[in-house]
Amino acid sequence: MTQSRPYRSWFACCTTALAAAGLLLAMMLPLPARATDFSPEQKETIRLLIKEYLIANPEIIQDAMNELEKRQTENEKAAQAKAVTELMPALSQSARATVIGNPKGDVTLVEFFDYNCGYCKSALNDLVKLVKEDSKLRVVIRDFPVLGPESVDAAVVAVAARQQFSGAKYLEFHQKLLETKGRIGKDRAMSVARDLGADLSKLSKDMELTETKTLLSETMTIADALRLQGTPAYVVGNEVVFGAVGYDALKSAIDNTRRCGKARCG
Repeated sequence: MTQSRPYRSWFACCTTALAAAGLLLAMMLPLPARATDFSPEQKETIRLLIKEYLIANPEIIQDAMNELEKRQTENEKAAQAKAVTELMPALSQSARATVIGNPKGDVTLVEFFDYNCGYCKSALNDLVKLVKEDSKLRVVIRDFPVLGPESVDAAVVAVAARQQFSGAKYLEFHQKLLETKGRIGKDRAMSVARDLGADLSKLSKDMELTETKTLLSETMTIADALRLQGTPAYVVGNEVVFGAVGYDALKSAIDNTRRCGKARCG
């Protein structure tokens, strides 16, 4: 999908540029009552004029592409901000949410992750550092298993483990699982849970609970509404932040939210 978007933008911009140039140049010609009444000679004249104009002014295509990209980005951010506002109760205040850090913190950071996501693994230290340094930060972590069946299996185990682990204990489980090398699936997730003292019999039963499946389904629905296409992704303030952007960018968004209620002030 990420490869097809530039082509669609280019095609749309070229079409827009051609249409604009056509309209401008057609105004120079004697026009019939209806556009469909152009004679073949008039159509050919317009086509040649458009071609000559674009060859003489090729920058108009790049200008149109830049403007279209800008508008698409603005519209996307506006739609995401609206979705964040509408989904905030389910997004961060759901009784099913897994919270680390300060449960009563003044700013909430939501992370969507996949245990088999390399970028999520590299971003783990940023999250842990934020939690340790900011005593007023509330973090909600949401399993968003998008990298295959093993990711789904690991997420089911992790969600079920929340019946036995919470707070700092769950963060320890989360860290150890993300720090695992190689693919992570059901067996590895259960092994980590066992090493931290989980009752595997209870864990297996909790994996079959409707509550476990409901939480994963809820996260998928929210992610779809927010137009998330990968991991990690964060929600802080009114903004969706994509990718492993690093500690400084996340801290700035948190500080801004604390200051003005938005991830970006001003």
